[in-house]
Amino acid sequence: MGIKARTRVKEALSSKEYGKELTLKGWVRTRRGNKKIAFISLNDGSTINNIQIVADVPLFGDALLKKITTGSCISVTGELKESMGKGQNVEILAKKIELYGTADPSSYPLQKKGHTLEFLREIAHLRPRTKTFGAVLRIRHAMAYAIHKFFNDKGFYYLHTPVITGADAEGAGEMFRVTTLDISNPPMTEDNKVDYKQDFFGRETNLTVSGQLEAELGALALSEVYTFGPTFRAENSNTPRHLAEFWMIEPEMAFCDIEDNMDLAEEFLKYLLVRLLDQCGEDIEFLAGMYDEELTNRIRHVAENEFIRISYGEAVDILSGSGQKFEFPNHWGADLQSEHERFLVEKHFKKPVIITGYPKEIKAFYMKQNDDGITVRAMDVLFPRIGEIIGGSQREEDMDKLEKRIKEMNIPRDELWWYLDTRRFGTAPHSGFGLGFERLMLFVTGMSNIRDVIPFPRTPNNAEF
Repeated sequence: MGIKARTRVKEALSSKEYGKELTLKGWVRTRRGNKKIAFISLNDGSTINNIQIVADVPLFGDALLKKITTGSCISVTGELKESMGKGQNVEILAKKIELYGTADPSSYPLQKKGHTLEFLREIAHLRPRTKTFGAVLRIRHAMAYAIHKFFNDKGFYYLHTPVITGADAEGAGEMFRVTTLDISNPPMTEDNKVDYKQDFFGRETNLTVSGQLEAELGALALSEVYTFGPTFRAENSNTPRHLAEFWMIEPEMAFCDIEDNMDLAEEFLKYLLVRLLDQCGEDIEFLAGMYDEELTNRIRHVAENEFIRISYGEAVDILSGSGQKFEFPNHWGADLQSEHERFLVEKHFKKPVIITGYPKEIKAFYMKQNDDGITVRAMDVLFPRIGEIIGGSQREEDMDKLEKRIKEMNIPRDELWWYLDTRRFGTAPHSGFGLGFERLMLFVTGMSNIRDVIPFPRTPNNAEF
């Protein structure tokens, strides 16, 4: 019996075709009952809600029904009936039950309810079966689909940028090395350095921290492109805000300045949140009830309000005059910390904020310099609870200024010859930004730890599967 013959739980729960015979397949959440009748709660991941299976004990026998415990997998064929029970509109009167796989109650780790999120991280291979992570993963899918739809409908082209790269887009140096050399006995040069010319790619290569530089190449040919893929950072930070592997969305647009960039970022975020509320209402409601009672109102508030736009200088003045005590000092030239960003969003403006005009000394080499020679056309979009959710800029298209900045920051010019060529041949004004997908997921789910919004978190000392 193929997938076409199977009815998803979500479809069955919304159906009113009483008397129709359906086949459902899924995992048992609970089983209860007496000697005459058994009630099986079934879920297949298509919805937060379970469907009740009513089974006549004499028809199926104790031997089979006793094997149907929490976590077991079954196929049920039966009649769709209107339910008289509370909290459900329909149920299935079972006519045939097939047991696919058992789950020993003495060892199945999800036998009981109320597991902590910390415990569930230890069994990440099973946690998608819980209500919480089923909701998170459905929302993650909905957001990913909405991202592609937004850019496709605006005429952007989806560009696959490399995972293996020889460039460090952020200049951070915290990258994972990719090599086929024998790390216990690598070939060495005469000056006692590893001879990467004998490596697979003939040079040092790493896992990418960003697809931005390559996306710029695409934008300077196709006008509007975006990337959506995994990125990696070898930062030894074991905090609720850091992952070693995470996903980034990075649009790049030719012929766009910083104002266009801010407009697109605001439109993009609001589009995602409106679709979220429209399509994932039940999952959002569940997560709000479990973890964050203000979740729905916060999402709606951001979706419905214009973002405040201020300069970095204005932000510093507001923070300095706030009377608020911060853990990290705030002054001109210092990068804004999460506590500063959240103060501006949550307490001062009580709306999302976009900050522009950062000092060039604290920003990347590729950002366009303002005429004052001190600041760059950078932008950060700040959200409640999250702080920075988007970072971007107008890119420097002037060859001389870009080369000077690369030299000032001691970045090897010969590693970026291909990037500089786009300024040498047909340069154009262009802009772009990056959205950390997991940061977006933190905002839309109300979860407090970034490891709980990605299916299989990669963190220091954690790469089990």
